[in-house]
Amino acid sequence: QVQLVESGGGLVQAGGSLRLSCAASGSLDVINAMDWYRQAPGKQRELVARMETGGSTNYADSVKGRFTISRDNAKNMVYLQMNSLKPEDTAVYYCHALKNYLVDYWGKGTPVTVSS
Repeated sequence: QVQLVESGGGLVQAGGSLRLSCAASGSLDVINAMDWYRQAPGKQRELVARMETGGSTNYADSVKGRFTISRDNAKNMVYLQMNSLKPEDTAVYYCHALKNYLVDYWGKGTPVTVSS
């Protein structure tokens, strides 16, 4: 089992920044990727940023150049630095882990609201 706990969400004005954190615990061997997803009201959950075990990253086109995913392996933490936030970034942000390319683990989410 893997437990994921997000933090760092909140209310911010457009153009501002937030840093989301995800604390991972439990059986963390054979984690293939750690990701951040988001789900806006009335919309499907979408992938925002992914970091593979080897360190490669990819981002949704809508956040490229503004968001950065990073990790601290010693602390079992994954971060999402969000800059130049836009109202359309408003959503609940979820931390996700993929284990053995088979099992998905999700946190409970942290809400982000960007005011115009």
